[in-house]
Amino acid sequence: MKNKSLTAMLFISLMAMAAMAVIGRGALSIHPLHPFQFASLLLLGVLTSRLKVRLPGLTGNMSMNLPFVLLAIVQLGLFEAAAIAFASTLIQSLPKRGLQLRPTQLLFNVSTMTTAAGLAYLVFHEFDGRHGATGSPALVLAAATYFFINTLPVATIICLTEGAKIVRTWSGIVHLSFPYYVAGTGITSILTGKSGYMAWALSIGALPVMIKIYRSYCTYFGEMVTARHDSTESRPLTKAAAAR
Repeated sequence: MKNKSLTAMLFISLMAMAAMAVIGRGALSIHPLHPFQFASLLLLGVLTSRLKVRLPGLTGNMSMNLPFVLLAIVQLGLFEAAAIAFASTLIQSLPKRGLQLRPTQLLFNVSTMTTAAGLAYLVFHEFDGRHGATGSPALVLAAATYFFINTLPVATIICLTEGAKIVRTWSGIVHLSFPYYVAGTGITSILTGKSGYMAWALSIGALPVMIKIYRSYCTYFGEMVTARHDSTESRPLTKAAAAR
């Protein structure tokens, strides 16, 4: 257990260093900011970060800020995109009233999301217009990068801290979250290419869509937990009946 704890802390430290590298590169390559668009996406990202659903059977949750982070990756600079990912994840990771804040978990969550946003930004701007993957294909590549850099470290840390099998854990995360990433990427594709008032209006219009997706996930996960609970309760009765 001690070795696992040390390995987990080392992994968290590596993720924190990766996040610092992303922020550092963004700060060094900073260009004229987009204050209005940055402020609007930051606000929307922070608001939707509190719309989070717990993944059944896994240590972790999922918030509804994906389209706004992806939109920042596509339309803003690296530093701005990393800042939005950092801030929204920070707010997402704050515990509900009465629960204790876990600094290590907070550091891991913020580092993972910031790193994912930074690498997705680099992928998008590397392929957009340079390798024939303009528009939606480049966005899909960026979203895929964000997805993998988000989910693989989470599966790894669960494996290191809880002794779970990494492939099975990652498969469970993918099964539960992949439809959300597909929907979030689709919404972002609709929003991209717009500027000025239209971009602001469409971003605001995406908010009720994400709330609807959040409620749908809550209902689906609630039914999943209930079904598992009922199945667990019925097993002893089945065994008893078979013994008779």
